[in-house]
Amino acid sequence: MIRVYRGRRATRDADLKATAAVLAAAAGTGVPALRVWAPGRQLAFGRRDATEPGYERAKRAARERGFPPVERSVGGRAVAYAGTTLAFAHAVPLADPRSGLDDRYTAAVDTLVDALAGVGADVAAGEPPDSFCPGAHSVRAVGGGKVAGVAQRVRRGAALVAGCVVVAERAALRDVLVPVYGALGVPLDPDSVDSVADAGGPRKPERVRDAIERAFVAGRTVERADVREVPLDASEGSAAGVDGDSGAGGDSSDGGDETASDG
Repeated sequence: MIRVYRGRRATRDADLKATAAVLAAAAGTGVPALRVWAPGRQLAFGRRDATEPGYERAKRAARERGFPPVERSVGGRAVAYAGTTLAFAHAVPLADPRSGLDDRYTAAVDTLVDALAGVGADVAAGEPPDSFCPGAHSVRAVGGGKVAGVAQRVRRGAALVAGCVVVAERAALRDVLVPVYGALGVPLDPDSVDSVADAGGPRKPERVRDAIERAFVAGRTVERADVREVPLDASEGSAAGVDGDSGAGGDSSDGGDETASDG
């Protein structure tokens, strides 16, 4: 069985806490869970970005282009979410948090490739040079740029495999990421920003969401739930590392409690 959550909380903070609660429930019950949703328009900066001399200029560039800046609790580089950009979060119960990291990364990337190819996108595992939020665990358009990335976070009892998928609005993302990365002094090739739609897939985020859900469910019995009805535990904070905290790619090391990934 797998629990599949739909919906979004009214605020970013509440949404982060909801996904943290979903992760904690997976750890406590042993039942995996999945969310695929559109977090809303924002520019999510990583901790490394906040240490750059040009950070304030980068935030200003994001605001000027209609992308409210937010800060992620984990490392990695800036990720832009336009109206159709999806986040996903797969909570995987663990018996031993010190093992299985690479297998989970590989499974997530393969699942995304299968899901997107199933709706017509010509994609493959891999990442072009000088990509946004660079990391080894990404999906790219064949002969083109990055369309999705995966990050991972491990806590006692469960791992959260999460990331983002650029459905459409490639031009809008390029328009904001180029000046943001320029201000941060981080290399970015504009052509490395791609989308599912430009790779031959659908433009509607609902169709891509449904395809990703089907691929991660993989024939298991589904228990449907509304994330707006998940009880929030203030002590969880933003531990889940998704929404504005979700990575577009990056690496992590396994560990005991609350090991954060880059990306």
